[in-house]
Amino acid sequence: MNAVKVVLPGGRVAEYSVGTTLARVAGDVSGDVSRKALGARLNGCIVGLAEPLKADAQVEFVTFDSQEGRDIYRHTASHILAQAVKRLFPGALLGIGPAIQDGFYYDFEVDRAFAPDDLEKIEAEMRKIVEADYPVNRMEVSRGEALSMFESKGEKYKVELIRDLPEGEAISCYTQGEYTDLCAGPHLPSTGRVKAFKLLSVAGAYWRGDEKNAMLQRIYGTAYEDQASLDQHVERLEEAKRRDHRRLGKELDLFSMHEEGGPGLIYWHPKGGMVRQLIEDFWRQEHRRRGYDIVYSPHIAKLDLWKTSGHWGWYRENMYSPMKIDEVEYLLKPMNCPFHILMYKSATRSYRDLPMRWAELGTVYRYERSGVLHGLLRVRGFTQDDAHLFCRPDQLEDEIVGVVDLAQFMMRSFGYQNYEIMLSVRDPNDKSKYAGTDDVWEAAEGALKSALKRKDLPYVLGEGEAKFYGPAIDITLKDALNRGWQGPTIQVDFNLPERFDMTYVGEDGQQHRPVMIHRTVLGSMERFFGGLIEHYAGAFPLWLAPVQVRILPIAERHHDYAGVVASRLIAAGLRTEVDTRNEKVNYKIRQAEVDKIPYMLIVGDKEAAADEVSVRKRGEGDLGRQSMEEFLAAAKVEADPRKTMLD
Repeated sequence: MNAVKVVLPGGRVAEYSVGTTLARVAGDVSGDVSRKALGARLNGCIVGLAEPLKADAQVEFVTFDSQEGRDIYRHTASHILAQAVKRLFPGALLGIGPAIQDGFYYDFEVDRAFAPDDLEKIEAEMRKIVEADYPVNRMEVSRGEALSMFESKGEKYKVELIRDLPEGEAISCYTQGEYTDLCAGPHLPSTGRVKAFKLLSVAGAYWRGDEKNAMLQRIYGTAYEDQASLDQHVERLEEAKRRDHRRLGKELDLFSMHEEGGPGLIYWHPKGGMVRQLIEDFWRQEHRRRGYDIVYSPHIAKLDLWKTSGHWGWYRENMYSPMKIDEVEYLLKPMNCPFHILMYKSATRSYRDLPMRWAELGTVYRYERSGVLHGLLRVRGFTQDDAHLFCRPDQLEDEIVGVVDLAQFMMRSFGYQNYEIMLSVRDPNDKSKYAGTDDVWEAAEGALKSALKRKDLPYVLGEGEAKFYGPAIDITLKDALNRGWQGPTIQVDFNLPERFDMTYVGEDGQQHRPVMIHRTVLGSMERFFGGLIEHYAGAFPLWLAPVQVRILPIAERHHDYAGVVASRLIAAGLRTEVDTRNEKVNYKIRQAEVDKIPYMLIVGDKEAAADEVSVRKRGEGDLGRQSMEEFLAAAKVEADPRKTMLD
């Protein structure tokens, strides 16, 4: 009998007969592996436990604690969902159903939109499928067999997927009970392994993400190994709904969007505009302090500029169509970088001039498909906290370290203490997607690695995540719910200086090529503001609150004293308003709490007589009576934007 050698976790080597399944191997591993294993990494590839051994192999089992294990678990849950839908809605046509971060979805073409009570019925049917514990069996079929199978069922979307597969590529299907699906897998051994799941919502989704295609119904769900974990996740989702920046933006009167003006365009209301101004003023001050100059550039430029930069060739699908002016084609700018390059080239630069650090809060325009637009997070017009640094090669690493320092300072200042770092590099297997030669890419990636090492910052390597013109440090912010938000980005670029023939005069009197660093520390103001709303649940710290203090006179006779208090606060630089409505003070307090005002100052007869205020603080309640001087001294310290990072 043929035997194969298997290297197990820990380095132990065991022999098994050819054809032995990985589920059988897992049963021989000590500890909880046999009970917890959901799949395996077989010679580096993720496979199901039903996979048979064919040759010597190295095996590592994956559990729900790993992303690979969770993906297998939730992918199987998506098939259980599809099987349940096909039972209840036999005419439904199948789209795709992958695992996603924290859950799964499946797309269907149905005669009518799914309703909330449909989800309850589908969940009930899914429980029957789990209880039946159907084996999930994989089979490989020929292209012809696959087409015949799904054409006979009228599954036109599956047929389209099959036709788009490369000739000769292996095609696999998975069957559980009466249900068979086209799928690369892997999956759990049986449906009974899915213990806790919940369907969450329904949304429309264009087939294959193309708005020219049919609109399908997408059912979202999630699945966990136990009910307690599922309940915790659902609770987090409810909290996320309470923090949704779109809802809070409307409730707090911060911003709006208008179909009449066009999708993906943001209208900043006075209170939202105040927060944005505070962020921008702080941003400018800190950049000036660190040796940056502030610049401004136009909103359009000739098409030829974008051809020179490479954006027209590499990024065209995200750019708006050209507009003709005086028989010359112009484009709305999707980036600020070519404009800063033109400014650099407006004079002869010396090695003594470098580094040059130019920052701009530049509004750019990018075409995003309507299906991906999402509040402040995915828009078509946004203001980017952009900067470009021009330096000598020997200055590159120091400049990157300086940008990392600035990024860390900004993140702490706005209350983000936790983040993750990815070093985004080229796909080593497909370098055709990137501009530039190997040597400049290696130099750029090396400088970024060295800077992260100097800062002693851990990172993961993201192969294939680099933009077409250079590698980058990409930082993901972690908010109060530990969700990731796109944060600072630092890109090294040797290519644009070459394309635009940028030079400086070196110490040797010869022409040399500068290195360019593209960077943002906040990203777009729109996306950053949306994330900030959700991070704080709309309850901004005092320095960012659009209204810092609201004065609540108890009765009309106290309005004059309330006005005196307001004048003193405004003179001290605190953003203050007075609630003079003919309402009871308890009602005014509740409204101020709904409006997330940091401080409420209640004034009545006693306060007016003693030149005092009764202080209520958001989240803490009644702080008692204080003199005006006492309150002002404490509030002015708390309103210092640098206080956040010192706490």
